[in-house]
Amino acid sequence: MNVKNNFLFLLGSIFLVCGPMIAQQDAQYTQYMFNTMSVNPAYAGSRGQLSIAALYRSQWVGLPGAPKTQTLNIQSPIRNSKLGYGVSIVNDEIGNGVVQETYFDAVVSYTVDVSAEGKLSFGLKAGGNLLNLDFTELRNFDAEPLNSDNIENRFSPNFGVGAYYHSNQFYAGLSAPNLLQTEHFDNSKQDSNDVQFLSKERINFYFITGYVFDLNGNLKFKPALLTKVVGGAPLQVDMSANFMFNDKFTFGAAYRWDAAVSAMAGFQISDQFMIGLAYDRETTDLGGTQFNDGSFEVLLRYELVKSFQRLVSPRFF
Repeated sequence: MNVKNNFLFLLGSIFLVCGPMIAQQDAQYTQYMFNTMSVNPAYAGSRGQLSIAALYRSQWVGLPGAPKTQTLNIQSPIRNSKLGYGVSIVNDEIGNGVVQETYFDAVVSYTVDVSAEGKLSFGLKAGGNLLNLDFTELRNFDAEPLNSDNIENRFSPNFGVGAYYHSNQFYAGLSAPNLLQTEHFDNSKQDSNDVQFLSKERINFYFITGYVFDLNGNLKFKPALLTKVVGGAPLQVDMSANFMFNDKFTFGAAYRWDAAVSAMAGFQISDQFMIGLAYDRETTDLGGTQFNDGSFEVLLRYELVKSFQRLVSPRFF
């Protein structure tokens, strides 16, 4: 087994088989600030118009079998009401087909005015995920297949909740997108000579916040924070700082505590279309390996902004 495949098998073992319990976590995003409904259902409809966002993330480029994530979100307020709705599809793949998980969710939110500018929204998400697990694909990494049955399209229901406050310049949200702790598979009762493992979907708690400073007529500055807490995994803290120039260009950097540094850029192509790019570089030992070229994200957002409804100032969150 060469060094590359040896490392990949070790990585796959960490995700799948090497401990008595593995806690699966929600997908990770660098551009979460443009993809907020994925982490907080209360965000649905808060932009005031139909919004469609598609995101693609390739983790650890250069490492065969590294995670890849595709996300599609559709959200909108319901006209002349305080209700919002949304639909979210997330597809995660690890190991070139070893693990594939697809999430389907429907979201509804309700917003109340708490001040002249402040709005507080409550969100509920319901849906589930389909899990496919093919142990035979480990042969592609010069690894012996595990003595366990494959999983095909196993459905697990779930639901989540969130609260989101925002004004013209400030926002904060608290959420738990998946509240049910689902055990996907468990072979701990099989032959004691086999590798034993348990895969369990654990609750992820999120806190997000940010503030927009108007530095001058053409330049805005927005520091932001995302904190994720999940049992059995290290605390995740993402700190970012972005500038918006002339309501068109967005650029900035982020730091994921003890994990990675990131660079981000975005461009408002028109009133309707926005494109965003992000690059992550690991600050751990993994980032120093010769076959890891970092992680990339591409985001495309479309919003139904008609010419007679053109926003005076595009939303920065």
